Amino acid sequence: MTTTQRTTAQRWRHLADEFGRRVDGVPAGRWDDPAPCEGWVARDVVRHVVEWMPPLYLGAVGLEVPEIPSVDDDPAGAWRAADAAITALLDDPVLAASPTSTRAGDMTLEALVAMTGLMDLLVHAWDLARATGQDEDVDAEEASAFLAGIEPWDAALRSSGHYGPRVPVPDDADGMTRLLAFTGRRP
Repeated sequence: MTTTQRTTAQRWRHLADEFGRRVDGVPAGRWDDPAPCEGWVARDVVRHVVEWMPPLYLGAVGLEVPEIPSVDDDPAGAWRAADAAITALLDDPVLAASPTSTRAGDMTLEALVAMTGLMDLLVHAWDLARATGQDEDVDAEEASAFLAGIEPWDAALRSSGHYGPRVPVPDDADGMTRLLAFTGRRP
């Protein structure tokens, strides 16, 4: 099944599993290793995902964020709790189809997750892998699809401050390498 044929819930589970595999695979003593995001360590990659996704998605449909362990004390537990809360939202057809109104615009919760969260999981799985010496291979089809979707927004995304300067790569670079370079990372 291709990326375009999978539901947002299916894509979330796939990408969340990949991110979670990297979270669970962090070797002892490596949570404070530098990450590819300037000024971040491996723990901060998890902190970033855990601190913005649940409040945005649950809040968008009027739900409270459940108790989530501290990333400082239990990064893997924090990720699992955040993932469980978001998976439950996407698995509920009524909640997934609920209208939301955020800075990103008006759309269903499912569309909001697809637009804002899926690529973050993919790229940050790579960040965590790079920081902690794990397998850096990620879903190439997803990477190419994300790149095609964001390239037209290059100027707006750069001005947001969420991406560093685009890193040059060879014209024949694969989709993930090009996506990482687009976001300012050095693959």
